Amino acid sequence: MYLISACLCGVNCKYNGLNNYNEICDKLLASGKAILVCPEQLGGLPTPRIPSEIIGESSNILNYNNGSVIDKNGNDVTPQFVKGAKETLQIAKKLNIKKAILKDGSPSCGVNYIYDGNFNGTKIKGMGLTAQLLKESSIDIISELELGGNINGDI
Repeated sequence: MYLISACLCGVNCKYNGLNNYNEICDKLLASGKAILVCPEQLGGLPTPRIPSEIIGESSNILNYNNGSVIDKNGNDVTPQFVKGAKETLQIAKKLNIKKAILKDGSPSCGVNYIYDGNFNGTKIKGMGLTAQLLKESSIDIISELELGGNINGDI
């Protein structure tokens, strides 16, 4: 069973009210091999919502309360992102999920990169809060960009 970012299966939960449809993820869902989550919605944020970016390191935000997630208007939305990450982890634990496919670039789900916190489109190496928390909890995470395998095999 996989945990998948809901936007990857066509759920319109992305910050702008749209989705990031991925056919492989959708096939996993249709075959009963996945459960969908949107950490931002689980954290209480609306859809659509103001774009947000991480200021600092996600591991520092989660473990040391150092850093923040700020929306483009300058509002601190760190509590909602932390809550969403924790709720996602709780779902994964309840269902004994060991693998997740997450949307890269997201301040929640970014696996390999996030945006630099300046709202100018610059990508940097880093992880979103949910991705970081899942990884720290020994859940294997990959981004939708790394889906090169066969959905019948081990992705």
